[in-house]
Amino acid sequence: MSTTTTTTLGKSPVDAPGTPPARPAPAAEGRIGLRANVRHIGALARRNALQIKQDPESMFDAVLMPIIFILLFVYVFGGAIAGKGNNEAYVNYVTPGLMAMMGMNIAMAVGVGINDDFKKGVMDRFRTMPIARSSVLIAKIVVEVGRMLIATAILLGMGFLLGMEIHTSVWNLFAAIGLSMVFGASLMWIFILLGLTLKTAQAVQGMAMLVLMPLQFGSSIFAPTSSMPGWLETFTDYNPLSNLADAARNLINGGPVAHSVWMTLGWAALITVVTAPLAVTKFRKKT
Repeated sequence: MSTTTTTTLGKSPVDAPGTPPARPAPAAEGRIGLRANVRHIGALARRNALQIKQDPESMFDAVLMPIIFILLFVYVFGGAIAGKGNNEAYVNYVTPGLMAMMGMNIAMAVGVGINDDFKKGVMDRFRTMPIARSSVLIAKIVVEVGRMLIATAILLGMGFLLGMEIHTSVWNLFAAIGLSMVFGASLMWIFILLGLTLKTAQAVQGMAMLVLMPLQFGSSIFAPTSSMPGWLETFTDYNPLSNLADAARNLINGGPVAHSVWMTLGWAALITVVTAPLAVTKFRKKT
């Protein structure tokens, strides 16, 4: 007598009542569209902004640094550089230059912050989410550019209080601010890469100072380069901070701007093209 065996097709455990359906696997990073990427950047930028709101002390550098720097350089060095009694003339010279300096100092803080976030495990969490890796870094830059705008606004406000004048137009002032933001954002990629490469926040700060000091003081930010030795004057001609300082200064005070503006934009594009992919790759592979 033959026995017929029948197999009953029932529901699998995941399809059983009361069991939530399995989630689809996260999309690969390369499949994330532009709209989704922009949405992720917005959400992460909001998260970073809320962190600043919960920790107002993190804004001290952006608020106090421009006040300290402009008072220090105008009243301590202004008389020696521009001549005693010419502080107001020096304000018009140094304030646009300090706009370039603000970008460098805010950018340094980005690298330190990225390094610290990895130590806390925050970035490891982000890397498990179905989002583009670049969106995490871009969101960080978006918020830091906002901090840079605040620092620049305070710097210019102090400059106007100390006697600074616009000899061109308000639109030229806005152009100088925009140029500073573009160049500052490009510098952030360098310091993000340093923050991802070096092991500690102290190491990031130390390396950043080695980069900052020669670029800041070997430039036209604080004094005209004509009084410098020939070799140093040649260095300042190619120093991107000198180009930015000269461009902002001439946009506000009047003077030729085409060469300085294009050199600044060229430096910003070169820095971003070289360091942004390296930073994203390092972020993806960092252990």
